[in-house]
Amino acid sequence: TFLDWGAVRQTDSVVIPGAGVDLKVFQPTFHFHETPTVVLMARMLIDKGINEFVSAARQLNSSGIKARFVLAGTPDPDNPTSISEDTLYSWDLEGCIEYLGWQENVSDFLKNIDIVCLPSYREGLPKCLIEACACGLPIVTTDTVGCREVVLDGQNGFLVPVKSIKQLANALEQLITDPSLRGRMGALGRIRAEKLYDTNKIAASTLEVYFDLLASNPVKHR
Repeated sequence: TFLDWGAVRQTDSVVIPGAGVDLKVFQPTFHFHETPTVVLMARMLIDKGINEFVSAARQLNSSGIKARFVLAGTPDPDNPTSISEDTLYSWDLEGCIEYLGWQENVSDFLKNIDIVCLPSYREGLPKCLIEACACGLPIVTTDTVGCREVVLDGQNGFLVPVKSIKQLANALEQLITDPSLRGRMGALGRIRAEKLYDTNKIAASTLEVYFDLLASNPVKHR
């Protein structure tokens, strides 16, 4: 955007895709559970698409689609869009989703997950989607800033419009009912993680920026 505006020169711009992920810690298992587990892993905020996820889960449950729909994360009371624990537990009691709360070891947690979903309204570069790619998990997310940087629609997951419960449910249903599609998309996600989000490559790119700056502007010691 800054280049399009003419605000910076091409030679003065470097884009580094997030903080990366440790590909040795986050690895694929490529399992195929008879009843797939779909997780939304984030702070429990309205802006993360929590309400849309719950509504899509209700719709799929009522249609007889067999899957576990899981929320992992905690509310953020200081955020005006935070969802209360009372609401989260009421959804759990209703049976449309399972609320698991905070997960300390995300890499182990993702070993038992089949699909990662993040129907967020906007993002920077969502870490949970990068971790999903590294673990070879297919993704359903929204066609919005940040999310579309990680997911190529129809390749390593599906992009759906923001706040579209119907299209969110349809995309989830495709993955829930088609294990081979989950496997293909997950494998492409892992390749994408190795290409773009390896923490070692991210660190090297960051250091290169500093080395280039130091080479062009030598530090003068007094």
